[in-house]
Amino acid sequence: MPDLPVRTTSLLAPLRHRDFRLLWIGACASLAGDGVFLIALAWQAYTLSHTPTALAILGVCATVPQLLALLGSGILSDRVERRRILLGADLIRFVAVLIVAVLVMSGQTRMWQLAVLSVVYGLGAGVAAPAFDAIIPDLVPDQDLQQANALDQFLRPAMLRLGGPALGGVLIAVDGAGTAFLFDALTFLVSALCVWQMRARPRAVDPSDSGEDPSLLADALAGVRFVKSRTWLWGTLVSATVAYLLFMGPTEVLLPYLVKEVLHGTASDLGVILGAGGVGAVAAALIVGHLGLPRRQLTFMYLCWTLSALAVAGYGVATAGWQLMIICLVLNGLEAAGTVAWATTKQLLVPAEMLGRVSSLDWFISIAGLPVSYALTAPVAALIGARATFIVASVLSAGATFAALFLPHMRDADGALTAPRQPALQKLAE
Repeated sequence: MPDLPVRTTSLLAPLRHRDFRLLWIGACASLAGDGVFLIALAWQAYTLSHTPTALAILGVCATVPQLLALLGSGILSDRVERRRILLGADLIRFVAVLIVAVLVMSGQTRMWQLAVLSVVYGLGAGVAAPAFDAIIPDLVPDQDLQQANALDQFLRPAMLRLGGPALGGVLIAVDGAGTAFLFDALTFLVSALCVWQMRARPRAVDPSDSGEDPSLLADALAGVRFVKSRTWLWGTLVSATVAYLLFMGPTEVLLPYLVKEVLHGTASDLGVILGAGGVGAVAAALIVGHLGLPRRQLTFMYLCWTLSALAVAGYGVATAGWQLMIICLVLNGLEAAGTVAWATTKQLLVPAEMLGRVSSLDWFISIAGLPVSYALTAPVAALIGARATFIVASVLSAGATFAALFLPHMRDADGALTAPRQPALQKLAE
């Protein structure tokens, strides 16, 4: 691995690589569709049932299949051409969302149909996520990885949290949720076409491979051993699991409830609030992309994520939509800055032939608690109130995140990444 520069000249530098450019054209389309989907699904759920329980059930329906898919998708992405995995995931979701769009526009939607859609959506996301993470180092050189991850954190929230939700609110207000679902379906088709145009790439080969094709179980166990042997990996994954268990259910389920049922807002209001989060994430990505990451980027990541978790408490005390906008902006900005640091660290310190499995474990372990979080959100909110739920979740998740920074050897990754030459990085990766 060559010496790493502190920064590159432009946030847009990775886009000079054709296949990375195609990947992100397609990703921007599907992410915008995902942002529209978030608004459409929440609004349709609360239209059919006016309680947080409905959306919580849909959250469980999406996350459980996603977790099951993640168990094998990382191994798959280290064995099969990653481009094909992304293509298949896009086409499956295109068909599923298109069917629901037709049902909604015909006025025949039922909760069980939204539940089935959520299951398929979750499966597609679980299959695609490790392949997407692992393919990026195949498309750009090491010196562009930091900028590629900053661009990721620029475009992802710009589409998923800014453009998508705002557009979703407008589409629902003008022509109903069916049109919003149809738009989401078409974005997956655009993404599939872009991925299809990318050049085929063979899977990475482990230099220590004896030539025999190992079993799926052996591959999986190798990935687990790799993660267990590195505190900066397993410690981050465990702390993320605890934090997500505590605050993801409240933010995903109770924020739409707070806007619609407590503040009596509209779908457009919810879209604008989530859009403000996109603005915060975009701004953070631009700053990190321009200035580069601090030398102790793992410590920087933990500080950003701790402050982001603390910001969740703001939802519990906000009394107006503009306050929710500010909180969402700050929360997502801090989260995005930390995620750039995490993705860059992972891609630099994990060998290419192992990256699919590590990304799979990253996604799986980090979100393993989401079904439980969704399931507990409604009864906890009913017991102590929605506002108190936000505050308690915020304090506990921030504490769990910050404490992980002080695990023994956690900050060894900082030392490796700040070392000027190749051997230090190799030593931590071995």
